Amino acid sequence: MNVDYSKDIWNYCTAYGIPLIYASSAATYGSGENGYDDSHDCIEKLQPLNPYGISKNEFDKWVLTQKNHPPYWAGLKFFNVYGPNEYHKGRMASVIFHAVNQINENGFVKLFESHKPGYKDGEQLRDFIYVKDIDQVIEWMLQQMLRQKWKRIKNGLYNVGTGKARSFNDLVNATFKAMDKEPEIKYIPMPEDIRDKYQYYTKAAMDKLFNAGYQEKMYSLEDGIADYVSGYLLKEKIY
Repeated sequence: MNVDYSKDIWNYCTAYGIPLIYASSAATYGSGENGYDDSHDCIEKLQPLNPYGISKNEFDKWVLTQKNHPPYWAGLKFFNVYGPNEYHKGRMASVIFHAVNQINENGFVKLFESHKPGYKDGEQLRDFIYVKDIDQVIEWMLQQMLRQKWKRIKNGLYNVGTGKARSFNDLVNATFKAMDKEPEIKYIPMPEDIRDKYQYYTKAAMDKLFNAGYQEKMYSLEDGIADYVSGYLLKEKIY
């Protein structure tokens, strides 16, 4: 259904000449055995670990075979996004969102133990990107398309991350700091049903987007978490 609906959107934009920016995902990269390069040459080699990642990769592959397409288009491979307005996502909300709730309720944060050699507990690495940076990238691309400057930028797939891999320990420590509290982390076993589907490392290759002309500075993990926690999660209104 995810793939079919995406195809319908693509075909509609193609038929009516509407520029299209759609969401792909870093989940397409699976365990990273083929790297995190957004080159089109790599797409067929990718092996996502879950149905969500598979559906995103299947659509990416389909898109690259189409002779007819929207006048301008981009598929954005979002890495680990966090930020305001994710309360409705439940257990799929960011670790920061859940960390703030756990700290408020219990005074500590639970993180998964590592079940992979070479990674200590809490030292699993991800490319965490603040949703405000996502907004900036989309706004920039949209303006390029509307102003018809996209011709100097290639249609295609683009990674959207920070290009930096940071640990969950880093993330939780920054959350405690934003709440002005001393860190306390407890490590729990990872459920067996997700151990083989868990990404221990992600890091976006960002050269393609930057070479296309994007120049805005992105939030550091610490600055993004401070803004999210103090500006949203600690206020009365739930985001």
